[in-house]
Amino acid sequence: MTAQTVTTARTPGQACTPARRVTRSLLGYGVLAGAVFEASVLIQGLTRHGFRLAHDDASLLSNGPLGWIQIATFVVAGAMTIASAAGMRRALAGPPDRAGGTWGPRLIAVYGAALMAAGLLRADPADGFGPGAPAGKAAHVSWHAAGHLVSASIGFTALIVACFVVARYFSRERHRGLAVYSRVTGLAFLAAFAGVTTGSSSSAIVLPFYGGVLIAWIWVAVVSVHLYRRVAV
Repeated sequence: MTAQTVTTARTPGQACTPARRVTRSLLGYGVLAGAVFEASVLIQGLTRHGFRLAHDDASLLSNGPLGWIQIATFVVAGAMTIASAAGMRRALAGPPDRAGGTWGPRLIAVYGAALMAAGLLRADPADGFGPGAPAGKAAHVSWHAAGHLVSASIGFTALIVACFVVARYFSRERHRGLAVYSRVTGLAFLAAFAGVTTGSSSSAIVLPFYGGVLIAWIWVAVVSVHLYRRVAV
């Protein structure tokens, strides 16, 4: 055999096994989830009559004849988030930090489930958007709107905690940059969430919250891509 005919063979540890392919496929949904959610909200926010992107919460898009689009957005993005969390759990299993590898993905899965619940439990029309919407907030909160608020609160809290749990994992793995990035993301989203809990429709509150959601989705995508690359090809 000549030197020209020698090729580099994969070692058994580098083989792209079916399990690794499944893990990488699941992690891919971590990128798609945020892209689908953000694109849908932006397009609807700019095209739905009466919706004010700088003042209205995206949840209001679930109302009206085209409300099914936002409902589907919540459900699909949530399902994709759960899939990515499953991929993260597979990729993070084992040392260096069992808690980060277990609870980080679990908390992200909770966020995904909360998104799906928020889609199925529609927010009430408000701020002049949606059939029969009052000029301000709804005077009476329906059972499904209450469920929507509870689901969103649980999901956002889970995602914030996940940022710090995953940051701990990255610190133990000596990925200092990703650890700092995860903590900054958690703090930024916490601040945005705290602002929107005031119930204000001011653009100074609503727009930073949209920004916080975008930052959180980008974090999920970055973590997914990092782990995707880590899984052996």
